Amino acid sequence: MFEPYEDKKASFLDEKKSARVNRQEEIKRDLCATKIQAVVRRFLAVCSLRKQTQGDLQSLIGWAREVSPTSSPDKAKFAPAVTIFKATERFLYFFDEKKDDETFQTLCRYILASMEVEGDSKIWYVSLALNKEHVLQWIQQMKKLLWQCCCYLKTLRPENGDQAKLVSLYLNMVVIFTDTTTWKVLKIKGSEALRPGMNQLCANLLGHLTSKDLYVILQALLKRGLERSQPTLKRAALAAIVTISMRPLISTQFSQHLLTAFLVHILSLPGLILHLSTIAEQTLLLFRNNNVLEKSIRLLEQDQNSRIVFNSLEGSYSLCLLANMVQLAYLQLDMLPVIMEPFMGVVIMLLARCQSYVQNKQSSLTHWHPVLGWFSQRINPALNEAMPNVVKQLQLLWARNMVKQLFSEVLRFKPMAAGTPTSETPDSAPVKKAFKKALQKSSVKLKEMRSMGGRKLDSPEVLSVCHVCVLYQSALKTLTQLKLDILTGLCLQEDLLSKLWGFIDELGPSGGLKLFLESLNSDTEQSHQLFAVLSLSCDCGSHIVAILDDMEMYEQQKPFKLEELVKISSFLNAFAFRLLWDGIYDGKNKHTSLFQSVHTFLMLLYDRDCRRRFTASGHWLIKELKPSTLVSELEKGKRRALLLLHMMPHVIPHKDRVILFRRFVTDEKKALGIIENECASPKPTLITVHRSRMVEDGFQQLALQPSQALKGIIRVKFVNDLGLDEAGIDQDGVFKEFLEEIINRVFDPSLNLFKMTSGEERLYPSPTSYIQEDHLTLFEFVGKMLGKAVYEGIVVEVPFASFFLSQVLSHHHSALYSSIDELPSLDPELYKSLTFIKHYTEGDVRDLELTFSYAEDVMGKVVTHELMPGGRAISVTNDNKIAYVHRVAHFRMHTQIREQTAAFIRGFRSIISPDWLMMFSAPELQKLISGDNTEIDLEDLKKYTQYYGGFHPAHRVVIWLWDVLAKDFTNEERKAFLKFVTSCSKPPLLGFAHLEPPFCIRCVEVADDQDTGDTVGSVLRGFFTIRKRDPVNRLPTSSTCFNLLKLPNYQKKSTLKEKLRYAISMNTGFELS
Repeated sequence: MFEPYEDKKASFLDEKKSARVNRQEEIKRDLCATKIQAVVRRFLAVCSLRKQTQGDLQSLIGWAREVSPTSSPDKAKFAPAVTIFKATERFLYFFDEKKDDETFQTLCRYILASMEVEGDSKIWYVSLALNKEHVLQWIQQMKKLLWQCCCYLKTLRPENGDQAKLVSLYLNMVVIFTDTTTWKVLKIKGSEALRPGMNQLCANLLGHLTSKDLYVILQALLKRGLERSQPTLKRAALAAIVTISMRPLISTQFSQHLLTAFLVHILSLPGLILHLSTIAEQTLLLFRNNNVLEKSIRLLEQDQNSRIVFNSLEGSYSLCLLANMVQLAYLQLDMLPVIMEPFMGVVIMLLARCQSYVQNKQSSLTHWHPVLGWFSQRINPALNEAMPNVVKQLQLLWARNMVKQLFSEVLRFKPMAAGTPTSETPDSAPVKKAFKKALQKSSVKLKEMRSMGGRKLDSPEVLSVCHVCVLYQSALKTLTQLKLDILTGLCLQEDLLSKLWGFIDELGPSGGLKLFLESLNSDTEQSHQLFAVLSLSCDCGSHIVAILDDMEMYEQQKPFKLEELVKISSFLNAFAFRLLWDGIYDGKNKHTSLFQSVHTFLMLLYDRDCRRRFTASGHWLIKELKPSTLVSELEKGKRRALLLLHMMPHVIPHKDRVILFRRFVTDEKKALGIIENECASPKPTLITVHRSRMVEDGFQQLALQPSQALKGIIRVKFVNDLGLDEAGIDQDGVFKEFLEEIINRVFDPSLNLFKMTSGEERLYPSPTSYIQEDHLTLFEFVGKMLGKAVYEGIVVEVPFASFFLSQVLSHHHSALYSSIDELPSLDPELYKSLTFIKHYTEGDVRDLELTFSYAEDVMGKVVTHELMPGGRAISVTNDNKIAYVHRVAHFRMHTQIREQTAAFIRGFRSIISPDWLMMFSAPELQKLISGDNTEIDLEDLKKYTQYYGGFHPAHRVVIWLWDVLAKDFTNEERKAFLKFVTSCSKPPLLGFAHLEPPFCIRCVEVADDQDTGDTVGSVLRGFFTIRKRDPVNRLPTSSTCFNLLKLPNYQKKSTLKEKLRYAISMNTGFELS
């Protein structure tokens, strides 16, 4: 009964609720409409007011839009400064950076123009700073204006012409209002008292800017202008930036915080000082007058400050900071002595900082840096463009004046021994005597100095020199791509290297060598500095000696006198030996770098001495080293013995090295099982050779044989011209004859595989050997045959050019190898011509009309080779003449015969291990091939001679023979005799005990074609000197394959002498017995 009532109630409540909601929404709509109307009215009012404000300002300053910095506007156009100030206040209230940029530019131009008006203080905008009513507001306004200028500078690009003008505008605003120098208001009479207050005002403005990252903004602008090959910032802009960056430092008296920011953001930019010196040189006076360099160095020498700076800089920018500081120091060399030690310390620290990013090799985590090599940080491409400018700055570190200043202590040093330059070399007897006297004089003087005591290690001059050497050693290790440039700069300083070595020799109470040897066992800062001196001296010495020609080194004797080189080489030889023999250097420890420097210079001097002697005999030997001890340790596999043999074989007597070589060969034969004895008979390689086609048959049957077969036994059967097999059993003798014959033929210049040099007539591969079919395979075969001769100890008289032997030994792969040094061994006339060009000082080499090309006559046709791409069009000038000289030498000795040499070496090394060859120099390898070029020791030959056919040591004919050879024959005739019986005029390196087969003398009664060998009757007749028939009409003959002399049983000594002399002069013999 209550349901209708309940429904009406619910409906009534819903209606009331809906009406209430509608009323609330209506109220909200009214409120929103009111707010929107208020916002719109405000927006419209602001726009109107903004437009009115801009219009008011434009009406005052609009004419300044076209004002140029150099123009002088009419004073009547200017409004009072207070009017502009108030208009600017309203403008800044509504300022929008993007919309109002043009108005802001006009305002800046107007303000700057007002500062130039003459004689009306009411117009000068800065005059408001003198108005008590407006000064505080004016300061706040200027802070806003100047900071807005900085904000615009943050995005402007100076390479854009229009934007470059804006850069100058905004920079000018900051420059004018942060210093009172140009304020005309302070030039009014009686206003000087206001200057301190105005300066404080400027400092206030600067403080505001620096607190809001002024240096970061200037850095960004400088990066856009300088990180490129050519700077895009103009002189005024660059000068303004530097001026602005310096003012906070000056106003705060170089506070640590601001100086750190200056170093991190400004002085670390690429080429800054370089561009200032060329574009805005006057600005550098700010650096000099305020001692920026000294203050920066004093800051960085403090460990905490240096860590802050280094942690804020990437590796490349640390390098740029170093480059700028180096150039600042170079521009202030007169002030450098005051801060020498801290300057060097800071440079070393910066180099170490860069070094921490340098990697030894390429990997997925490294990037190539044009100065530092492989680098652990990604390189900014824009910064890479600026690196040539950074390099120019770094080069000042080793420029002549800088080196002279840093090494002043060394350059004041007087060498202990001063030699007198001679025009001759130690090749002649008079010069040898003078050379010996100079050495004795030097030795006496050295002893006198040491008896008085050398330089104390803790003396200021010694510490200074050590510090300088550490600096340059750090530069060499860090600036890897400038290493040659650094060494060249140091070597160009006259007398530096000579005096530096003299300085080393005087160190310590007992002389340099003992001091350095004692320092090897210590790990102190002092020892590290001493080793830096030695390493730098060796690196520089290696660099300069490698590029000296013979005239400079032996005649002019610059930069070292020959007696100085003798002392240096002796020092290095002893020091390097101790490093190896005492186990101090093992290839992995801390002394690796030191040993490499010492060893490189040592081996360079040794190689030069091998080519042209400047030391006495036995100079390179270490007397305390016993060959027996070395052999014993080699057998035990001791590392020090292996390293010594590998790195410094020259300290071992040559004879002992040859013995070692023969031992290595024997050990390899045993390992391969190719030694014939009672217990084993290895299978030989059998070949049949026609005498008329010896080279062809030998090549066809042996060229493709594996190296192991060629190292083994090879049996040869000759076929004569009639096609019949020749009699005789090959017990190595026939193979020896085959080997000698084939070597004689392939090295005959008429075959055109090899040519004779124009000077000493020595052999080298022919550049035109390609006319021979399959010539490279033939070269490889020749290399194998010569290798086989050396392997078997068969001496063959084949004189090679020394440059070719150097290539066989791989000396030409050394970084310090110089082609020009060995050119005389190929073409002395060409060497003279190139030396003339190198030392040509009468004018420009361009006058000689040379190009980077080489013309030669090839089989009647002139062929021109370009020494570099486009070489025919590149003229030789004073700047590139050194490159031309080396390119010509390299072309003649390497490029022309590269393929032939590579093929020959490939064949030679397939028989002779490269490790064995490393024991010998080029002249020693020639001796290994051709025997020793010494007088024949007849007593040694007599001792190891075997006798047959009834001859014996006490036989009358044998006694006559030795007597004739010793007393009647000249040395040349004795050589001819040796060649007559062995086919080689030189004795074996190890004496006749190692002649294979042994030398034999056999008594013969009949002609060779009737000789059937020894019989009982013939032996008895020979032994008892029973004359079967008179042999007066018979000549001595020989069988060189067996080293056999077949001697008739002459009845008179005179007959023997006459017949023997005739036989060797006519070269009879050489037949198979």
